[in-house]
Amino acid sequence: MLRGRPRRGREAHAAAGGDPGGGADPLDAAQERRVRAVLALGGVPQSDLPDGVQQVRLRLLERAAGGREAPRDVSAWAAVVASNLAMDWHRAKRRQERLGERLAALRQPAHPSGEDSSVLSVAVAQGLDELPDTQRQVVVLRFYADLPVRSIAEQLGVPEGTVKSRLHTAVRALRARLHEDEVV
Repeated sequence: MLRGRPRRGREAHAAAGGDPGGGADPLDAAQERRVRAVLALGGVPQSDLPDGVQQVRLRLLERAAGGREAPRDVSAWAAVVASNLAMDWHRAKRRQERLGERLAALRQPAHPSGEDSSVLSVAVAQGLDELPDTQRQVVVLRFYADLPVRSIAEQLGVPEGTVKSRLHTAVRALRARLHEDEVV
């Protein structure tokens, strides 16, 4: 999706003078949209998305300031960091917020012709909410952040087979949930 675009990270910092306050944004607009999507799909409410994006930026800047090499694929790295942040937030807020409030903040105005897709979206969101954190994370990274299995495995530090197994189990659970609710 972001192939062919210049990499952002330490090289961008060096070009901007090398300091974190040098004015160079480590995330381009497409990467920021992806980070926002991963956070939102991970259950972070709309009002907390800017803070999540800033946390991803901060971690990338800290990585560069610490002298570590920029991630090979900044976009994938940022999506995984956002996914981890979403998991952290979800664990902390799981019992404090209801699914309906989160969906209301994320839903766009319903169009009469899109009623079926709204029902499906709500059912999928509920199904995602019921998945274990590790399964939800790989589903969001694979299907919403559009990362390949290999990249997910590298970023999470787990074998590709583990990612595939989690995806298979999660998709099977989501499919069963949708059939159970007679959505599909």
